[in-house]
Amino acid sequence: MDGNDTAGKCPVMHGGQTAMSRAVMDWWPNALNLDILHQHDSKTNPMGPDFDYREELKKLDVEALKNDLRALMTESQDWWPADWGSYVGMFARVAWHAAGSYRLADGRGGGGTGNQRFAPLNSWPDNVNTDKGRRLLWPIKKKYGNKISWADLMILSGTIAYEVAGLKTFGFAFGREDIWSPEKDTYWGAEKEWLAPSDNRYDDVSRPETMENPLAAVQMGLIYVNPEGVNGNSDPMATAAQVRETFARMAMNDEETAALTAGGHTIGKSHGNGDPANLSPEPEAAGPEYQGIGWMNTKGRGIGRDTVVSGIEGAWTTHPTQWDMGWFDLLFGYEWELTKSPAGANQWKPIEIKPEDMPVDVEDPSIKCMPMMTDADMAMKVDPTYNAICQKFMADPDYFSETFARAWFKLTHRDMGPKARYVGPDVPQEDLIWQDPVPAGPTLWDMGAAKARIAAAGLTTADLVATAWDSARTYRGSDMRGGANGARIRLAPQKDWEGNEPARLAKVLGILEPIAEEMGASLADIIVLAGNVGVEQAARAAGFDVDVPFAPGRGDATDEMTDADSFDALEPLADGFRNWLKKDYVVSPEEMMLDRAQLLGLTATEMTVLVGGMRAMGTNHGGTAHGVFTDRVGALTPDFFTNLTDMAYSWMPVGEGLYEIRDRRDGQTKWTATRADLVFGSNAILRAISEVYAQDDNAGKFVKDFVAAWTKVMNADRFDLA
Repeated sequence: MDGNDTAGKCPVMHGGQTAMSRAVMDWWPNALNLDILHQHDSKTNPMGPDFDYREELKKLDVEALKNDLRALMTESQDWWPADWGSYVGMFARVAWHAAGSYRLADGRGGGGTGNQRFAPLNSWPDNVNTDKGRRLLWPIKKKYGNKISWADLMILSGTIAYEVAGLKTFGFAFGREDIWSPEKDTYWGAEKEWLAPSDNRYDDVSRPETMENPLAAVQMGLIYVNPEGVNGNSDPMATAAQVRETFARMAMNDEETAALTAGGHTIGKSHGNGDPANLSPEPEAAGPEYQGIGWMNTKGRGIGRDTVVSGIEGAWTTHPTQWDMGWFDLLFGYEWELTKSPAGANQWKPIEIKPEDMPVDVEDPSIKCMPMMTDADMAMKVDPTYNAICQKFMADPDYFSETFARAWFKLTHRDMGPKARYVGPDVPQEDLIWQDPVPAGPTLWDMGAAKARIAAAGLTTADLVATAWDSARTYRGSDMRGGANGARIRLAPQKDWEGNEPARLAKVLGILEPIAEEMGASLADIIVLAGNVGVEQAARAAGFDVDVPFAPGRGDATDEMTDADSFDALEPLADGFRNWLKKDYVVSPEEMMLDRAQLLGLTATEMTVLVGGMRAMGTNHGGTAHGVFTDRVGALTPDFFTNLTDMAYSWMPVGEGLYEIRDRRDGQTKWTATRADLVFGSNAILRAISEVYAQDDNAGKFVKDFVAAWTKVMNADRFDLA
């Protein structure tokens, strides 16, 4: 062929734009990646800006939807026949594995966004065949359309599955809104291989509490623990320790853990009756002919008794489609011995089981099959604490059913946030402490008089702004916990957090509390209002008269309403907005700032303007001068950006993470800074934003944008305003 002949050449750049976006970080892996702040940009959402899911929910015929799901459990057998003609096990698992990725440390994961539809979760080894469940749900999703989200439908399907099996469930809430692209903000681990040995997740794998935070699952691609044992090596006592730690990291206590283990394995079965090597690739790796379905058996039917999923084979109970005490009857009624499944997985089988206790074959009821238990099941028997809980359940089956129903409700609703976000006729009336309840606050009080009292109280702008910020910054959009509502900053454990400067906090609250009492307002409202007063004062000092928006109605939580232990996970270990680190971490200060910004729901622009304004107002933790690039401290000026981008200065490292800003003309040190300051000049994207605010014509824009971003943070947890 002639070297100049272009015939047959592809006109598209090989690799395309999909590869190029990855290549940027491949070339410069240490660059700060801001993608997580814009991961659910409106361009990814096909519903458009006017779509309101909660309005659509009002049109939903809930009972008709439930009836369709009940019918699906037994009547939809066309292309993916169910075990024993029932899908209760399938949909319990779909819902469980959607919700079970939640972890308490950062509130990420869970079933609240429908993220099981996307990578990596849709292709996790532990999620084998959940893709089939979602396809079975598609006709129902298609029928009800916008009136039901995938997130709600998947969780509801599991709840209905348990009802069909015979459980009296605790309730259900709609209100989960779908995302439309993979989540980029969730760290699932550093491993590059599915099911890699878990040792790298622990300082010492024999001490589960040393697992790397914020991880909860023991291996890459698992929801909880390895059912075959620690690193696939059977040892029920060692597994019990991992079960306890991983469920605790998913916000469950020992009783809830035992109930979920027993109840989760009361229905359905595991599948390992074949060679896993014969399965097609997972959904994300499968060819277009698979249409997003993975793990198809290429050498057999791949259904019924010829199914491979986890590799473990068999049912846990005699009647796997019924809600009963069968799991306890078998586990505690027999001795068990270690064996292998046909797929080669570790599992346990009963010794000398009676034929009447054996479940029947999934296709032919005339055939009896051997039941099995996993290492996680055996852990409930050999661990003294779990054993005692199981004995209590066996003595009172009704108590077991109620405990499981409540634990299932918690599992499937933990990441929805407070009850104010719940929608539907089956929302339980009871307030549960894990919902972080907050009473409604008063609204009929004189805001103008309160602002005057605050302004005359002798507190500095920095005190007012920092206290409001510290109260609100705990909010996590991942699970809608934290925030200023409830004024929990005055309660344990928050009042003692180092990041909240306990001595300064006590002084400020000691002044604000009498004002709240005098005005008949909640302290939560007065804290936020005081922050607004501080911002308004700072804006006036910069030459701008602004009114920061404020909506009363926050309530004050009590100690009795507060699960103090669970709030430990919300403690800030760093706050780039106030230029503070509790200690040096492997993760850089700017990455920790980015993580906080993402949890607060901020864009890169909002993060930038807030940091600049907070520095100018002098709100740094402990009053440090790092990053306070202004001679007008306390005024809401864009001086942080003006001076950061001024080439009259040079930036010199003088210690671990510390820098001096020196005047190039005389070499004198003008200011000091941290990495969390200088990143706004060094990162190309953040510098571009910083330059906008450094322009001579944008001081007014800076104040306007700061007020908007500030108000967003203060109201992040005001679900009553939606």
